[in-house]
This record gives sequence, C-alpha cells and structure tokens, in this order.
Amino acid sequence: MTTTPVRPAGPPAPGVVVPAPAAPVGAPGAPGPSGDGSARVARVARARGALRRTPGRLRLVMALCVLASVVLGALGFQAGAVQSRALDAAAEDAAQLVGVQEVRNALVAADATATGAFLVGGLEPAEQRARYDELVDGAASDLATLSGNNEADAELLGEVAADLTTYTGLVEQARAANRQGFPVGSAYLDQASTILREEMLPTLDEVVLDDADRVAADFSGVRNALWVLAGGLLALAALVLSQVWLARRTHRVLNVGLAAATAVVVVVGVVGTVLLSQASARAHDVRTGSYAATLAASQAYALANDAKSMEAFTLIKRGSGQAYEEEFVAATDDAAQRLDDAAADGVLDGSSAQALDAWVARHAEIRALDDEGDWEGAVALATSIDEGSPNAAFEEFSASARDDIETNAAATRDDLASAGTRSAVAGWLLLAAGAAAALLSWRGVTARLEEYR
Repeated sequence: MTTTPVRPAGPPAPGVVVPAPAAPVGAPGAPGPSGDGSARVARVARARGALRRTPGRLRLVMALCVLASVVLGALGFQAGAVQSRALDAAAEDAAQLVGVQEVRNALVAADATATGAFLVGGLEPAEQRARYDELVDGAASDLATLSGNNEADAELLGEVAADLTTYTGLVEQARAANRQGFPVGSAYLDQASTILREEMLPTLDEVVLDDADRVAADFSGVRNALWVLAGGLLALAALVLSQVWLARRTHRVLNVGLAAATAVVVVVGVVGTVLLSQASARAHDVRTGSYAATLAASQAYALANDAKSMEAFTLIKRGSGQAYEEEFVAATDDAAQRLDDAAADGVLDGSSAQALDAWVARHAEIRALDDEGDWEGAVALATSIDEGSPNAAFEEFSASARDDIETNAAATRDDLASAGTRSAVAGWLLLAAGAAAALLSWRGVTARLEEYR
C-alpha cells in the first residue's frame, strides 16, 4: 500500500495566531457539554445531603421560625398603622363635615334672623341685628378655616365665601330700604334669600356629600384584625411544630428560646388582636352612634332654620305666601322624621324632637291668625320674644339641637382618637413581639447547633 508523503509543517508565519488544540472531552480541566447544569446538580446534591443531616435541618427550622416571627411583626404593625391612619382620617373628615354643616346652619339661621327682623319694619331690634352679624361673621371665619383644612373642599368653599359677600350686600340694601319704608326692600331680601338657597346652600350640600363619602371610605378602611390573627397563628404553628420536632430529635422536652418565643407570640398576639378588634368595634359604634346622632341633629337644625325663614316670608308676601308655607311644612316634617329616627335608634334622647313639635304647634297659631285675616296679629306673634311665644319655642329647640350637635361631635372626635391610639399601640406591640420572637428563636436553635461543632 502506497502512502502519500506529507511535507512537515514549518513554523508559523510571523503574526499568525495558531489556535491551541482542544482538549479531549472528559480530559482533566476540559468543560463538559453542560458544565453549568452539572454545577447546579452538584449544589442541589450538596443541599440535599446537608438536609439529611441534623445541623442542616436545624438551620432550616431556625429560618422558618425567624421568618414566621418577622411576618407576624410586619403584619401586626401594618394592621395597626392602617387602622390608626383610617381612624385619624375619619376623625378629621368627620370634623370637616360637621364644620361645613355648622357653616350651613349659621347661614340659614342668619337668613331666618334677617327675615324675622324685616317683619318688624323700620329699625330692626338691636339683639336681632347683633345675632345676624355674629352668625355671618362666624360663617365667614369658619369658611376660611375649613378651606385651609381640606384642599379637596377649598374651591367650593371659596365659591360660597364669594357668594356670601353678595348675599350680605343685598341684605344691607333690604334693611336700608325697609328703614325708609320702601317696598323694594322685600325684593332685595327675596333676591338675597334666592342666592342663599339656590347657590350657596346647594354648594355646601355638595361639600357635605363629598365629606360624607370620605368619612364612609375612612370607616371602611378600618380593617378587622382577623387577618393579623391568622398571621399570628402561622407563627405560633411554626414555633410549636419546631419544638415538637426538636424534642424528638434531641430527646429534650423543652427548648428555652423557642418556648419563650412561643409565649411572646401567644401573649402579645392575643393582646394585639384584641386591641385591633376593639378599635374596629369602637369605629363601628361611633359610626352608628355619636356620628349618626351628630348628622341627624345637624340636618334637623338646618331644616328647622329653613322653615323659620319660610315662616317669615309667608308673612312678608302677605296673602301670596302659600308656597312658602308648603316649604315650611315639608322642612319641619323632614326634620321631625330625622330626629324621630335617631331617637328610635337610641342615638338621641328625643328632647330635640319634642322641642321641635312644640315650636311647630306655636307656628300653627301664627297661621291661624293670618288665615283669619289678622295679619297684624300674626306678625306681632311671629316677632314676639316673650316667654311662650313661637320665637321662644324655636330658641328652646335651637338650644337643644345645638347641644346634641356639640355633645355628639365631641364624642365622635374623642372616641375615634382613642381608637386610633389603641390601634397604633397594638401595631407597635406586634412589631416588637415579632422581633423578640425572631431573636429568641434564633438563639434557641443556635444553642442546639453549637452541640454539633
């Protein structure tokens, strides 16, 4: 057989790089076809081997106990913080709502005072003028304060403040004309009342509805503490199972670190969950109790002041005020229904409802005189401030309603603040308990690991 001769290879030309020959597959140092996969397989094998030994299992148990404790602390703190923020927001938004209602009530009461004074003719009584000025000045000051307290309400409240300037200007024109006996005074007063009822009050009602929606959302944000209890049960289960396994493995009944961690989780977890549940229950009680009573009394007071203005306008119109009397009846019926419902629910004692009924009964005497053609007698009775007069009855109702508003608004504020503090304390307690349980678990299992070194 003939072999073809091959010229021996000479040295490579200068500058030419000759690749090194590849090492045979399987040779020492040569990468396998799947080197990364082999490394992963090796690591998994080593991990499995470690878990087959007691020290590896102890490290896994320690990690689970520490993690469960940290989860408990984090969940507990988050629950407490969420509840506390929601309760604080509910208190602030409820105060804002009540404040806006108070502005509305002041404006309606001022209008009722102005229309009542107008009936007297000439120079109105000094005490009624002072009462009107006090109500208007208070409303203007509160509008500025409330606008600064909540940016969401600022624009609408600013519109009301601007309209208030127009309203007071028209009332002053009505007074000036009335002092001189000019009939045009009633037109100015009617125009002022129209601005109040068609522009200012609807805007304030819109703000009240917005605030009420925010309060409802705040109360809904007060979560129940059961999900925190679930986190605590998870941590407790991890600690108890770990102790059972450790007792069987080491033939020791008690691990001091894990036992102390379990005790901390049980005691603080129960206390924290109870505090959060109590805060949630308190928020519910406030929503259906003092907060509901505040709204009922405030709305009834506003409706009654609306009716008081209608009473005066019925007489001012002198024979053509039937529409105003119908509005009076509708407003007082609505106010009475709100107060009766609140009394039936047990959030008001019924004294304001009784005072309202007494005033409405006295109003019927005014209407009887007017309907019989004794307009002067009806005006005299409507403007009288003597004991037993309709105005005296209305003042008794006003005092009772304002007392209900102030008492229940204060209770709402204080109860929500107390519940918010309780939630915050519960959150910090659960966070501290989680951290303490994690540390105790680590120390308890570490003590067993030291025995294997």
